[in-house]
Amino acid sequence: MTDLATRVAPTRAGALRRAAPALLGYAAVRALGLLVLALWSAVRDKDPYTLLTARWDALWYTRVAELGYGYEVQLANGDVHSNLAFFPLLPWLERLVAAVSPLSYADGGFVVSLLAAPAAAWGIFAVAEHVYGRRAGVCAVLLWAVLPVGIVQSMAYSESLFTALAAWSLYAVLTGRWVTAGTLALLAGLTRPVGLAVVAAVWAAGVAAFVRDRGGAGEARGADGATRLPGVSVRRALGMLLAPLGAAGYVLWVGHRTDKGPLGYLDVQAGWRNGFDGGYAFAVFVAEKFTSFPSALAGAGLVVGVGLVVWLYVVCVRQGQPLPLLVYAGVVTALALCASSYFGSKPRLLLPAFPLLLPPARSLARLGTRRSALVVGALAVASAGYGAFWLNGSGPP
Repeated sequence: MTDLATRVAPTRAGALRRAAPALLGYAAVRALGLLVLALWSAVRDKDPYTLLTARWDALWYTRVAELGYGYEVQLANGDVHSNLAFFPLLPWLERLVAAVSPLSYADGGFVVSLLAAPAAAWGIFAVAEHVYGRRAGVCAVLLWAVLPVGIVQSMAYSESLFTALAAWSLYAVLTGRWVTAGTLALLAGLTRPVGLAVVAAVWAAGVAAFVRDRGGAGEARGADGATRLPGVSVRRALGMLLAPLGAAGYVLWVGHRTDKGPLGYLDVQAGWRNGFDGGYAFAVFVAEKFTSFPSALAGAGLVVGVGLVVWLYVVCVRQGQPLPLLVYAGVVTALALCASSYFGSKPRLLLPAFPLLLPPARSLARLGTRRSALVVGALAVASAGYGAFWLNGSGPP
């Protein structure tokens, strides 16, 4: 693998020019999704903006921004849903937007996603272009945009914000910007529990780099023959130290607040019947689908979907993706598939696992502009229709 610290990133202006086709294509796909949502919602006499900003998790984030932590709901079965389950960065940003503008907290959540989504798309392009070239970068962004649950990227949820921080942190690792990588990993850790995936990626890359340095020839010179500055190791160590502070800080704070010890956050998640059981509960859920004919079709679809995700990860490994991308995608995928509750949320939880899209992006890039445009166009229409149907129905829990 090419030494991560020796790859040179383009200038900011040049990078933006190179990313422009991907960002314009992304904006077009998202605009189509919002247009179809508006039309579908009008037919069903629903407000599309409410669907995007004031339902499900968006309401919990808004309550954190408005009331702070401590709000909880006790269900009839005794479960306690506490807003401590929601990490603080998005509510902090919602509060900031409301403080500096006439917008509400819910409006602030939408604004954050409106800005974070293209930032995430740009970060995905930067990573994909760095590893596989510009055409693959454009295709990776477009594939991320046309995912069936792509509408979540426009909701007042934390997925877009998290993906932006994760993608740029990974890009910083790939280009040897260790302090930037660690800082962005810290912020990702304040956004979602899966911020652990970004921390793991930074640490895996850092440890691998230190091992290479101690290997002998790489100690004094990089892979390109350039003399390695002693400060690189210091910056790398600093980035690694910064990376876990966000997630660890919030988890420890929750434990202190709840008087349940350092891992009190796990008790908060247990109140939502959420945890990590290695996928047992999900396997039971899928198996139960095969007890009757209509639901068996859904069960078969779930098996195919999980198989596709696992297969894509195997392809990522075989194609030799850089270590930080493999670690990040592996942890995101494991946490999504092995969570013990909210099975309908799994497609949404997999949304940040964009390195899984790099193999199909490479294949799509080889089709040529016309054929790849037809494929992306068809997927965009399907994604827009599914997103509108989804939000006007059960929606993302």
